[in-house]
Amino acid sequence: MTPFGVCVVGSFMKDLVVRVPRLPRRGETLHGTEFAEFLGGKGVNQAVAASRSGARTAMVGRLGADGYGQEFLALLAAEGIDAGRVTVAEGSGTGVGLPVVEPDGSNAIVIVPRANATLTAADIADAADRIAAARVVTVQLELAVETAIEALRIASAAGTTTILNPAPMRPTLPPDLVAYADILVPNAIEAEQLTGRTCDGDAAAEVAVALAAKFARRGCVLTLGERGSIVVDGGEPVWLPAHRVDTIDTVGAGDAFCGALAARLAAGDSLVDAARYANAAGALSTTIPGAVDGIPATAAISALLSNGPVADLVDD
Repeated sequence: MTPFGVCVVGSFMKDLVVRVPRLPRRGETLHGTEFAEFLGGKGVNQAVAASRSGARTAMVGRLGADGYGQEFLALLAAEGIDAGRVTVAEGSGTGVGLPVVEPDGSNAIVIVPRANATLTAADIADAADRIAAARVVTVQLELAVETAIEALRIASAAGTTTILNPAPMRPTLPPDLVAYADILVPNAIEAEQLTGRTCDGDAAAEVAVALAAKFARRGCVLTLGERGSIVVDGGEPVWLPAHRVDTIDTVGAGDAFCGALAARLAAGDSLVDAARYANAAGALSTTIPGAVDGIPATAAISALLSNGPVADLVDD
């Protein structure tokens, strides 16, 4: 089989997005200001991001036998993403995500996996041809942990670079999951859950070093939103500043980062250079509503990179 740059093993979620003046309190009914539907899910977001950044991309996952599933298949075809190992679960609906977005673009999300939860380790073994043919494989945790482990195991055995995005975070990361992860890509909240340490100020660099030492075979990229990202790749941590943009919606920004990172690693970039490119991709994704809709292409990312990052490195 012709090699893929990136193979994403992950989820499909139809996002039903509500905009609100603020998050509701427990037991409160709050009037929203807008409602919209978007295609999303951490897996498909990362696959689209990798493809739009120039990587020949394959997707492994499971859809429901419904209209949402048909929408996703059409999206993969339009984006040129190989869907030969995307299967349909009869009798189960496509996964849904319920993001609640505040005026500044910050959000809270409830997900209902549905068909995603039926993807098993045996299904991943059936997709080994796609996984082993990729230069980089990305995995998230909207699938069952056993499924994620099998994907990383197959990729590792084939000599493929593996990226673990530990989101949504579980109480612990099983040793078998960590054993096959080359690069860990958490955000600040996930990093704090994994280490029990705050990412405030300069402490974030120490957290990134600790994450790389404990949870990855090669290194870590800790994403900090408007504070940029920190890369640990066998040496001193490198803090990459963010780009200041007009943020509308942060849904999917981390996925845009991960997919772009994978694409550049597949193209041969160093981890630091790939993360620098991914910083710009993640920033641009926040300027357009919706996860998939907001994912930028290479031309836009390159244009932003030419202007240079301008955000402060650490909190005042």
